[in-house]
Amino acid sequence: MALKENQKVIHKDSIRNWPEDDRPREKLLKKGASALSDSELLAILFRTGSRGVSAVDLARKVIKKFKTFQDMSHTDARDWKEFKGLGNAKIAHIQAALEIGKRFREDKVKKGKQKIKSAKDIVEILMPRMRDLKTEVFKVVYLDSNNRIINIEDAATGTVNHAMPIVREIIHSALQKFAVSIICAHNHPGGSITPSPQDKNFTKELHDAGKLMNVQLIDHIIVGNDTYFSFADEGILF
Repeated sequence: MALKENQKVIHKDSIRNWPEDDRPREKLLKKGASALSDSELLAILFRTGSRGVSAVDLARKVIKKFKTFQDMSHTDARDWKEFKGLGNAKIAHIQAALEIGKRFREDKVKKGKQKIKSAKDIVEILMPRMRDLKTEVFKVVYLDSNNRIINIEDAATGTVNHAMPIVREIIHSALQKFAVSIICAHNHPGGSITPSPQDKNFTKELHDAGKLMNVQLIDHIIVGNDTYFSFADEGILF
């Protein structure tokens, strides 16, 4: 029998044939997102699978390859080609969801005005966003007199090997925010956390400029792959 216009074929493996309590979307609405496995959460983003493969089965294949959502965030389009049924739209949904998770963490910190006691405190905030980047990004954390975060901003972006934050603009922004001190951080996409001569020169310039304007540079942090270098911890902050 010919299909009518807009009529869809429901395959026997489709999630629509599952008991309602086992369907990821219905399960989330009934029990909450925390009750779902990684594969089930991913399946909701996929919405549909491919011919003969449910969205959950497709999600399980993806989780099996990438292991974690963190590892998934390191990927590009080439890493997804082996999965039939995953087009650009579904991949975009995944990348958007991963980015929302990173931004949620940073927004939560900003609103809570977390007090910074060490380089590790800042690294825990910035690492999830900065370790996955393909190019260098320079961030500045502005702090009040109690070492609580006023704001976190991108000061500059650049190529893989080069980011040139403007010292004057950073200090000017600190004064506008009535910040007493700042912490700067940038990533090394290659993974190495060894400071370059340019990193050292910039740190000295920012330290000296801040000293003139009564804005203290507390630390300069270099972020690598799940590790970091702290000028302050190493005792080489000028």
